[in-house]
Amino acid sequence: MTEILTVTVNPAIDVSTSTDHVEPDRKLRCGAARIDPGGGGINVARAITKLGGGAKAVIGVGGATGDRLVSMVLAEGVTPVAVSVTGQTRQNLAVTDNQSGEQYRFSLQGDLWSAADEVSVIDATRLHASRDGIVVLSGGLAHGMSADFHGRVQTRLSSITNKIIVDTCESALSHLLAHTHTPFHVLRIDQHEAAMAVGHDLGAITDGIQFGADLIDRGVAEIVVIGRGAKGSLLVSRDRRMFCHAAKVSVKSKIGAGDAFVGGFTLSLSRAEPLDRALQWGVAAACATVETEGTALCTLPAVEGILPQCRVETFTV
Repeated sequence: MTEILTVTVNPAIDVSTSTDHVEPDRKLRCGAARIDPGGGGINVARAITKLGGGAKAVIGVGGATGDRLVSMVLAEGVTPVAVSVTGQTRQNLAVTDNQSGEQYRFSLQGDLWSAADEVSVIDATRLHASRDGIVVLSGGLAHGMSADFHGRVQTRLSSITNKIIVDTCESALSHLLAHTHTPFHVLRIDQHEAAMAVGHDLGAITDGIQFGADLIDRGVAEIVVIGRGAKGSLLVSRDRRMFCHAAKVSVKSKIGAGDAFVGGFTLSLSRAEPLDRALQWGVAAACATVETEGTALCTLPAVEGILPQCRVETFTV
């Protein structure tokens, strides 16, 4: 199996709880809190481990919360590579309203990173990336980081591996889409982000296919995966067009579903399985994750039970 390294530059300790009803100007009594290590690459590595694989996780951490986060990652069976950075690692809060079932998610801004912090993470990534291994750059950027972080990592890894999977947002995603660089191996983007990029809704599958094909033609990535929420995920490559329909599941929390997709997809690729199978694993992992409470992720038995329901449909190139 190909070795997997994930990178998280904006990690957090995720706290999730519930209350009878969310309303202003009163003290809200909450239930017991669930506390998990969070951040894109951390969640990807957690999902990979839960699905029977293994991953090493580069994490930029600081302060007492950073120390706690590293111990939590280790307890999940993931091998952490802790890189000391400026300030305290942040925390996130998710609260579910028991009456409506709606979930309120509060993502706190972390402390400002220095240029040296960014260089330290890139150096650690190069040091721990394996020859021809898979490197997953997942999640947003820390406060103060340069928008071209992903391109800088790609340049440093050019003599080691070209199997880089990117799932990011906001300024980093805008920069990645707007600037010429060596194509990343995989770019995952959700439907909202894709719509923001083109300036209109990508309602039809054919719209998503055209968007993905355009990114490939422009050299952004070799494979583009577009998440379409509860419907499933679309994959576009130079010679493949396929859509994996999501299973019908009971939604308890959407936190971590996209990261679980990347985890299942990446693990399948690491096992040299075909793209349609990797897409199926990713969608099944996402479906199994939304069935869990708070910031919990999928389990292998749940994913294996859902896999047959995740039907892959192919389209003519």
